[in-house]
Amino acid sequence: MGRTRARRITVALAAATALIALPACGSGSGAADGKITLTVATFSDFGYKPLIKEYERTHPDIVVKERISQFDQHHNQLSTQIASGSGAADVVAIEEGYLPKFRAVKDKFTNLADHGAMDRQGEYLGWKWEQGTLGTSDFVMGYGTDVGSLAICYRKDLFAKAGLPTDRTKVGKLWPTWEDYFATGEKFRSKVKDKAWFDSSGNIFTAMMNQTEFGFFDAEDKYIGDSNPKVRDFFMATAKATGDKQSANLQPFSQQWNAGIKLGRMATMTCPAWMTGQIKTAAGEANAGKWDIAAVPGGGGNWGGSFLTVPKQSKHVKEAAELADFLTSAASQKKIFTGPVGALPSLVPVLDDPQVKGTEQPYFNGAPTGKLYAASAKSLKPNYRGTKDQQARIPFGNALQLVEQGKADPDEAWDKALDEADKNLR
Repeated sequence: MGRTRARRITVALAAATALIALPACGSGSGAADGKITLTVATFSDFGYKPLIKEYERTHPDIVVKERISQFDQHHNQLSTQIASGSGAADVVAIEEGYLPKFRAVKDKFTNLADHGAMDRQGEYLGWKWEQGTLGTSDFVMGYGTDVGSLAICYRKDLFAKAGLPTDRTKVGKLWPTWEDYFATGEKFRSKVKDKAWFDSSGNIFTAMMNQTEFGFFDAEDKYIGDSNPKVRDFFMATAKATGDKQSANLQPFSQQWNAGIKLGRMATMTCPAWMTGQIKTAAGEANAGKWDIAAVPGGGGNWGGSFLTVPKQSKHVKEAAELADFLTSAASQKKIFTGPVGALPSLVPVLDDPQVKGTEQPYFNGAPTGKLYAASAKSLKPNYRGTKDQQARIPFGNALQLVEQGKADPDEAWDKALDEADKNLR
């Protein structure tokens, strides 16, 4: 899942409810009735609830509990748990943007190759498998869950109000480039002054950066955020559009962001496959049919996608590895994609499945999500993430928020982002 870490991510209320419902325990343990209790920690609704019920039916000696927290909180807690040697769940999701950080302590995670993972290599998209193996041939840190191929979700009713085309094919042709996307935003804002063009400058910048082969780090893991011209170009283009009031100034995945989606405060959103579930949940049934999906500027890209790992501190490593294998199996990934969550599978056989290819989203005006997302997944190549990618990336998002809040102009924000990134990387 993405941010998403997507990027991807759960509303605060749901997260709080989940944390209250589950004790802050560590790895699974034996229950009083002799059953083994396993915990699965994620940073959003991964669509596992029906799968867990199915697993418990076929494994009567195992009880599975979910632990859901917010995106950054989840990964920060995992860092603390790994460092202290206790507190981590038996199966832990790690978003692809955070994976490089944890590869530095891969010795704290179970090598799933010791539990049959190599038998599944042929199922996976090649680049997804390589991410989960950290570029090695004999160490499998995590089973890939989903991938986040990009599109743009848009409000048909707001496009019609602005006199823009509403057919998804014609809409996609409005913006072959991001420059065209922002130009279309200017036209929209001139016609519909009480609505924004996009939800968040941070989400736009993330999508743009995720289309590059190298963003903040090069292949040798050297920081290049201050010298890579694409970083500055994308930042300044986003900041300018934000300064021109194209942004709704909403913090991604916050309660205000969810409310903004429900109230239709923006006309477009960068939309990896997993985002469709976020929009549907936030917007509610009253907005069914108002949203649609079109191609993303720049011709594709990946945002998000996660891996299920098994920390060595688990008291039931074997059982945890088997559960992670089940939750990422072809049958499970197909059920998740065709269900409410809509996360795009990372397994080639599932992407080739006729039912997956033919999947349409009634909520999104019958958009052919199987065609829009699954067809592009095979050609996706993720951008390289350095071991300190999050430390470098976050300051740029913070700086764009300053522009949204009117506290800095684009040049001032850029300088602040460079300074903060430099401090983080020292």
